[in-house]
Amino acid sequence: MGRSELATVLETLGARRDCLQEEVPEWQEPMLATLAGEPFSDPEWVFERKLDGERCLAFRDGDGIRLLSRNRRELGETYPELAEPLLAGRSERFVVDGEVVAFDGGVTSFARLQQRMQIEDREEAKAAGVPIFYYLFDVLHVDGFDITSLRQRDRKRVLRALFEFDAPLRFAPHRNANGEEFFEEACSRGWEGLIAKDAAARYVNRRSRSWLKLKCVARQELVIGGFTEPGGERHRFGAILVGHYRDGHLVYAGKVGTGFDRETLADLGDRMHALEQGDPPFDRGDPPVTGVHWVAPELVAEVGFTEWTEGGKLRHPRYLGLRRDKPPTDVVREDAA
Repeated sequence: MGRSELATVLETLGARRDCLQEEVPEWQEPMLATLAGEPFSDPEWVFERKLDGERCLAFRDGDGIRLLSRNRRELGETYPELAEPLLAGRSERFVVDGEVVAFDGGVTSFARLQQRMQIEDREEAKAAGVPIFYYLFDVLHVDGFDITSLRQRDRKRVLRALFEFDAPLRFAPHRNANGEEFFEEACSRGWEGLIAKDAAARYVNRRSRSWLKLKCVARQELVIGGFTEPGGERHRFGAILVGHYRDGHLVYAGKVGTGFDRETLADLGDRMHALEQGDPPFDRGDPPVTGVHWVAPELVAEVGFTEWTEGGKLRHPRYLGLRRDKPPTDVVREDAA
C-alpha cells in the first residue's frame, strides 16, 4: 500500500470533489461522546473499545508534527516517540484524532500512563520505562481537504490508507452491528467499556449523540476542592473532597479516600498544599466544615465509583489519577442520556 492508495480512496469517496479545501488548521475541537445507559446492537453503528488514556490530536503540515490534548496542551515533549511514525504517513498535511495509552498486561491503564503524563522533557520521557501507544480512530483533514463531512465509516477508510500502523501507532479496530455481545466481552476482559458510533455520522467539534459511551463501571472526572488531614500511617492527606460544576457553581460530590499509593500521596499532596486557600470553593452541596484544607479548584481527578446516591454523592469512590486534558470548569456530572 502506498501514496497512490490514499489518493485512490480519497477519489473514490469524492473527498476532492465534495469536501472543503483548506489549510491545515491550527486547532480543531475534538468530538466528544455522550454517556449512554444500556448497550445496544444496530447494523448502522460501529463499536470500538473505550481506551483508558489521554486524548490526543496530531497535526502535520509539512515536516512538523504538533500533538495537542483536549485542552490544547502541547504533548510533543511527553510523547516524543510518536513523531517519527506520524511523519511516515502518506500525506504531508493531515489532522488525526486518537488516544495515547499505556498497558498493564492486556488492559489500558490510566494509572500507568500517569508516569508519562506528568513528564514534559523528551529525554526524561524516553527514559521513563513506560511504553506508550497511540490508537488512531479518526481523521479530520488530509491532503488539504476538510473531510469531517464524510461518513464515519468512510473516514475510517481514509485513516487506514494514511499509515502503516507500526508500533507505537495503532489503528483503533471496530466491530459492526452487535454491540451487546461486544460489550459483554469488553467487561469480562476488564476493559472500561465501548464507544458506539453512528457509521453515517459526520465529525462535529462538540459533544454529540452520534458517539455514545457504554461503560462497564461508573467513572468520571471531578474537581478537587479540598483534602482532610491524614490518619494512622497515612502521610500528606487522608481523603480528597471533589465536586462538579452545575450552572457555574461547584457542587460538592463527596470524599475519596482510597486508590492512593505512597508516591501518589506525596505528589498529589504537594500539588494540593501549593493550592491551599482559606475559603471552600464549593458553593453547592454540604461539604464538611471542620478538619478540611481547602484548595483552589484547579486539579481534575479521574474517579471510579459504583453509583450516585439520591443525595448527589458518590458511592464507594476510588481515585484513579489526575487528568490534565480537561479544564476544571468543563467538569460536569455525567448522567446517561
